[in-house]
Amino acid sequence: MNSFRRRTKILATLGPATDDPKVLMEMVKAGVDVVRINFSHGQIADHARRVGMIREAAARAGCYVGILGDLQGPKIRIDRFVGGKVMLDEGAGFVLDAALGPEAGTAESVGITYKALPADVQIDDVLLLNDGQISLQVVRVDGTRIYTVVLVGGELGNNKGINRQGGGLSAGALTDKDRADITAAAGLKVDYLAVSFARDAGDMNEARALLRKAGGHGLLVAKIERAEAIKNLVEVVGASDAVMVARGDLGVEMGFAELAGLQKQIILEARAQNKVVITATQMMESMIVNSIPTRAEVSDVANAVMDGSDAVMLSAETASGKHPIKVVEAMSQVIVGAEKYQLSHSRSRQRIEGYFERTDEAIAAAVMHAANHLHVKAIVALTESGSTTLWMSRVRSDIPIYAFTRHEITRCRVTLYRGVYPVAYDVTHGDAEILYYSVFHLLLELKLVEENDLVILTKGELSGVSGGTNSMQILRVTRS
Repeated sequence: MNSFRRRTKILATLGPATDDPKVLMEMVKAGVDVVRINFSHGQIADHARRVGMIREAAARAGCYVGILGDLQGPKIRIDRFVGGKVMLDEGAGFVLDAALGPEAGTAESVGITYKALPADVQIDDVLLLNDGQISLQVVRVDGTRIYTVVLVGGELGNNKGINRQGGGLSAGALTDKDRADITAAAGLKVDYLAVSFARDAGDMNEARALLRKAGGHGLLVAKIERAEAIKNLVEVVGASDAVMVARGDLGVEMGFAELAGLQKQIILEARAQNKVVITATQMMESMIVNSIPTRAEVSDVANAVMDGSDAVMLSAETASGKHPIKVVEAMSQVIVGAEKYQLSHSRSRQRIEGYFERTDEAIAAAVMHAANHLHVKAIVALTESGSTTLWMSRVRSDIPIYAFTRHEITRCRVTLYRGVYPVAYDVTHGDAEILYYSVFHLLLELKLVEENDLVILTKGELSGVSGGTNSMQILRVTRS
């Protein structure tokens, strides 16, 4: 039996580097909990093939792996250059032209994919290109043309992103491509759907409605990467099931000096609202090429864990990197190391006044309070939707939470919850004594506990009712 089980989950992006079934199987064995399908790249057929491969690998490994579909969103980019790239010199003039052809860029001007950009900018605005490495100051807007002066120059290649310093671009979160991809995501039965460049609750509500209309059951993830999302953080978190600290574009719009503080603010708000939170972008970027992470990357992952992230995400490291298996192994080791150093008395913010809105939320809080003051080896939640286990996971504890559920959707969903592990279990009888011993038998068979260990069991009086958890028992595991 594993004496210390990793609680923070690993979210890995699929791509060309993971298309070998053997590589994918080894990644699952190394500890991938959830995979990301990036709709910014590839065709629907590619995504469907990869989804099939991961489900087959998980089944062969005897585990559950969640699937997150990530929408592209309104990525605002320049078009392409005749020569593939240009050099912009500091102090030189440069024009962004919404009417220019997509392949007609030169050292003097380039087209843009977002045709409304001239209406969105004003004189003295600073536009950041290529993840902030190049900056342009707007000096004049004339029809479709934005005249700028280069503040920070450098080499500029095709299709690089554009951000406005401080945010404020009016592009909605969902494009026509995203709407089509939502239908595809529903068909793929993704467990989570990430909405890129979400601005407010309305963006999340629209995406949720479209996914449900298409027959999708996935939970909604708001990617926090725009200044507007920070201004509307409370309502965006409230309209979502999970949030992602998408540090790439967020760092560009808000300034990299603000990023560490913003990460902590977002994580705190998500946990305060009992929502799942993912920290993403460049977590182990050097391992795209190298076989070990840098010390700075180790510290970055560890701090995201200690801040309370439910999951940490790998992007190009697994999608296109040279060492997809090694990077998962390295991240798992860093997470375990960080969790061992988290103070056992440290707790997330808990309710100390007011009232619980739901009985199962109150039971979850009572369970975790009891578990943290007893020598309990495990918490078992007989659950339909997994919501009780989510609330339990908001309170930091070293005690594993096992989601015993008959629903595969729920088993895949909880793969993203910190410290929660799915177990296939179908309640087929109502007799309490028979129920307890069947649970004990499964715990012992899976080597999750040992005989005479104390466990806490939560359940509802009526099996099959979502949100019906209304009781907890403290039980000693026996074989007969």
